[in-house]
Amino acid sequence: MRKRVYLIIYIAVAVMLLTGCGAEQAMKKGDQFYALGEYFDAATQYRKAYSQTPAKERTLRGQRALKMAECYRRINYTQKAIAAYNNAIRYKQTDSLTHLHLAQQLMKNGNYKEAAKQFQTFIDSTSSQSPLISLAKAGLRSAQKAPQWKKDGSDYTVKRENFFNSRRADYSPMLAGDENNQLFFTSTRNQAKGDEYSGITGTKNADIFFSQKDDKGKWQKPEAIDTELNTDFDEGACSFSPDGRTMYLTQCKTDPSYPRYATIVTSNRSDAAWSKANELKLSRDTLSAYAHPAVSPDGQWLYFTSDMPGGMGGYDIWRVRLTTSGVGGVENIGAPVNTPGDELFPTFRPNGDLYFSSNGHEGMGGLDIYIARAIDNVSSEDSLALRTTGYTLTHPGYPLNSQGDDFGMTFEGMKNQGFFSSNRGDGKGWDHIYSFYNPEIIQTVKGWVYEKDGYELPSAQVYMVGNDGTNLKLSVKGDGSFTQEIKAGVDYVFLGTCKGFLNHQEQLRVEPVKASEEYVLQFPLANIMAPVLIDNIFYDFDKATLRPESTEALDQLVKLLEENPNVTIELSAHTDFRGSAEYNKRLSQRRAESVIRYLIEHGIASDRLTPVGYGKEKPKTIKRKLTEKYPFLKENDVLTEEYIKTFGEEEQEECNQLNRRTEFRVLRTTYGLFDKSKGNSEK
Repeated sequence: MRKRVYLIIYIAVAVMLLTGCGAEQAMKKGDQFYALGEYFDAATQYRKAYSQTPAKERTLRGQRALKMAECYRRINYTQKAIAAYNNAIRYKQTDSLTHLHLAQQLMKNGNYKEAAKQFQTFIDSTSSQSPLISLAKAGLRSAQKAPQWKKDGSDYTVKRENFFNSRRADYSPMLAGDENNQLFFTSTRNQAKGDEYSGITGTKNADIFFSQKDDKGKWQKPEAIDTELNTDFDEGACSFSPDGRTMYLTQCKTDPSYPRYATIVTSNRSDAAWSKANELKLSRDTLSAYAHPAVSPDGQWLYFTSDMPGGMGGYDIWRVRLTTSGVGGVENIGAPVNTPGDELFPTFRPNGDLYFSSNGHEGMGGLDIYIARAIDNVSSEDSLALRTTGYTLTHPGYPLNSQGDDFGMTFEGMKNQGFFSSNRGDGKGWDHIYSFYNPEIIQTVKGWVYEKDGYELPSAQVYMVGNDGTNLKLSVKGDGSFTQEIKAGVDYVFLGTCKGFLNHQEQLRVEPVKASEEYVLQFPLANIMAPVLIDNIFYDFDKATLRPESTEALDQLVKLLEENPNVTIELSAHTDFRGSAEYNKRLSQRRAESVIRYLIEHGIASDRLTPVGYGKEKPKTIKRKLTEKYPFLKENDVLTEEYIKTFGEEEQEECNQLNRRTEFRVLRTTYGLFDKSKGNSEK
């Protein structure tokens, strides 16, 4: 009997020793994972150690609960973080930030009343000189105001878009394509590359996925980008240059022996494929994170998030100038955007408004979305606006914002609609993609810049000037288009330009409207290196007399020459091959002179104009654009008599019509530039 008692005691002691040893081993592993930033794996070990720690070991249980809480906070396991923080408080093992962090987690859980108590506890126990006091006070005001914000609501409507979502995290959507017909986003779904699960999140490392609309406007099943862009590491939160050819994204590599920091990388699109990403060196600092890139609408600045020294606390939003030779120096965009908290996920609405997410401003919990506008662009009636020099910050309210993390906006053109991401209502803290819509009245102008008689000019630029002081330089997309928001009651002038082409000007007067409206402008630019067809010039049969229906085309030519006052042109007329060469040449010369007389009568200096009648000497050379209308012709075909006669009667007549044409070509672009007296004496 005595031996049996001793055996039971021995086993109990052995179990206690082994349990204690197991807990210590788990803590050691947990600390190693934590040092590497692998918070999911660290939390698993800390929880194991906590569960193996006897209840009477109150100090150890409290310490381990606190470490567990810190891990759960970082991976958005809100409920578990709250429970762990409460255990640390119960065991009296808090640190200086415990009550602040618990308050923030309670905000994310929608428990505003208890959050206010915890913020107040932190404020009462912390020096007024601490930079975190302002963060806690903003949190306290948030806890007091959030219930009313939720009750008031806003004009926004939001909808969870499950078509794009998986059973894992899906976030940071970004619309792309000339018609916003592509949606790129980040996902940790099972289709992501690699077989291992991240020690940071407990899911697969994120990849960039995309969905595209079909011809009927229906989104297709999301797929991973199947190039070297995606790797076994984390890729996500992408943004695009205005021409859509460069992708900026975040990449976070891992290493089993030391922490690795997020970096910004770039990928270039060749045809339809994205290249392997290369790191974009923003500074010499290798111990800071660089993430969440966003290109400004004009393509001149790259905004991003970083915890580099010199910020205002936590993560701040910085920017760097983008140039053809690389990037300029980084600069912190400062207050009022940045706070002692975290400012993350900057993005731009095409009208120039900066959207970002923060837990440092007054909000509803977690990360809230804020809008930073130039002060003169915001009405003084904004109920939640905070006015400071340079920017006005607006909190767009509920339901765009929620008690969870809300971030990663992307817009369908100038409209106040698009997609964003949020982890609202997800018990595991995983993010999902939502759509949003706000029925605000927006007036926009959409312009198309293209070669006259040719295709779009993606390298063009448009200068926009308004009598309200607007002075902008607009880049165009790959299809030669641009879209810009405009204001009622303003007169605008738009100048389309492109190297190697003449300028084209359009004017627009914007009147107030009761519903959103888009104005469309065309910018056909004349090539200075090739003949340019003048459409719709008509003459009486077998004569040089201009018909009345030619007036509109002739007036457009007058306008073009007025907009390009330093240009001289040769105005040429051509006939088909029928008739004698001598007769055709005389007729075409008279026709060219008729056009010249019209231009002179409408104010164009005669020494800028040279009439030439070529008759049938210069048959038309076919441009690629014409082959779309005349599929029986090929690019660079020359419409000689011999070539035309190889076709049938109907096609021959179409070729003859193409040869009967009036064109101009640029002779000089320096007219009047070197005359110091009158400006038009250069011959």
